Amino acid sequence: MEKVKIGVIGLGGVAQLVHLPNFAKIPNAELTAVAEVNRNRLLTISDKFNVKQRFSNHNDMLEKSDVEAVIIATPTSTHKDIAVDCLNAGKDVLIEKPMARTYQEAKQIVDVAKKNKRKLMVGMNLRYRPDTMLLRSFINSNEIGEPFYVKCGWIRKQSSSEKWFTKKEESGGGVIIDLGIHIMDLALWLLDYPEISSVSAQNFHHYTKSVEDTSISCIKGKNSAVINMEVSWSLPVEKDHFFLEVYGTKGSFSINPFRIYKKVENDYINLTPTQVDNPTVLLKKSYLNELKSFIGAINGLNPVFSPGEESMQRMKIIEAMYESAEKKHEIKL
Repeated sequence: MEKVKIGVIGLGGVAQLVHLPNFAKIPNAELTAVAEVNRNRLLTISDKFNVKQRFSNHNDMLEKSDVEAVIIATPTSTHKDIAVDCLNAGKDVLIEKPMARTYQEAKQIVDVAKKNKRKLMVGMNLRYRPDTMLLRSFINSNEIGEPFYVKCGWIRKQSSSEKWFTKKEESGGGVIIDLGIHIMDLALWLLDYPEISSVSAQNFHHYTKSVEDTSISCIKGKNSAVINMEVSWSLPVEKDHFFLEVYGTKGSFSINPFRIYKKVENDYINLTPTQVDNPTVLLKKSYLNELKSFIGAINGLNPVFSPGEESMQRMKIIEAMYESAEKKHEIKL
């Protein structure tokens, strides 16, 4: 099988630490070209990863290189325009989360992907962690019965120190857009995408002005499923804290720490595997699995497992969270 030729637009932290190094581990894909507006960064990173085709403008890359698919890892405010350009140029696209700043921007991207019949994937890498994939299979096989309650959270420093990151007009939001969208997507995926009935959220601005640095929310599904979520850049904790617990009618499971309990008659049996990868290894594997999945989708070997349509719906929930926090009451969807 010929290697899929891929270009990367945006050479910031996630591209340097994750996407570019992973190409060395993928035999059926080739990093062919890169695009970056910062010229010094463009030259330095291109040299480091031995990329010959390098461009200061993504449209030049689309026109002059031989890329078949594109990874977009630029600031959020640029996602919509760059994605539309790539899709109209006939390229399949993997776009880093958040897909866009708003639901309307996300919808524009999805509509253009459908019009051009291109594959559109969003970088929800938590779905591709080996432990969460195992838990999804447990749910599919009814090991814990009907899941009805998810308790989840992520408390850590903000993912970027770039100035645009805490300007709402450029980022689309604060910790909800940074961390909340990830863990909410994971919770909804594990619950098999229940239709949402209402959202209630309380946001805090302890160290930021334009965007929230802490958010606590409750998301209710029409099937009675409930998600309680807390995300923060500012809560005073000793170390980064990421957790997710799912409770079903026949058992429960959690990650960080990884635990599986199943109810048998009147007792709960611990089904936790004896060996589980540490969080750092799981994170690295998630991004590698994500890239493999994208290549597989391009080659028609598997569907797009985190498609644009789902991320578009996540944006609708996120906008309801912001509305709830602003109006200080529950928002019906």
